[in-house]
Amino acid sequence: MSTGPDVTAPPKDYRLLVPRDWFRIDLTRERWRAQLKTFVDHQAEGKNVPAELKQETWATLRNTAEAAVRTGALEFFLRPELEGGGILPASLLVSLIPGPGGPTPGQLQESLAAEQRQAASDVEVSTLLLPAGETVRVLAPTTMDLYVQMPGAVGYLALAFAVPLSGVTGPMRRLCESIAGSLRWIV
Repeated sequence: MSTGPDVTAPPKDYRLLVPRDWFRIDLTRERWRAQLKTFVDHQAEGKNVPAELKQETWATLRNTAEAAVRTGALEFFLRPELEGGGILPASLLVSLIPGPGGPTPGQLQESLAAEQRQAASDVEVSTLLLPAGETVRVLAPTTMDLYVQMPGAVGYLALAFAVPLSGVTGPMRRLCESIAGSLRWIV
């Protein structure tokens, strides 16, 4: 008789399904800066994009990646949102937030909700159940952050979606939710 996977053991890895048109950058390797540059160059190619906009996009993405790497980011996915000649992409940043004995999803939700109330921001904080586990969702007009509790309560895997041009509504919200719903643990 076989039993299911041990949900109390920490996972060895994770699997996340992201559409093919999203450019993946592995932030655990040193070559991520060159990969970002390749992405920006490719998006600007043949589109008559001003050099200043190209440089600004590169700097924004580089700064985002550098800050994320310092806080445990693993992967950075970019999807171009070509609107009005711009090249600023929608993105997904996947980060590991270790924290054995850390807050439960309910405690995390309350803490994040208190921060939002204090900042008087237009953000919705809620919990939901994804196939990968209990999740805290922080939803703002152009961002959606999901904190998925890892098996064994060893921390959270954070999925940070940013959709600067169209916002996290309609089809883009459904796409982001589908990506998050595909998360599976490898134990």
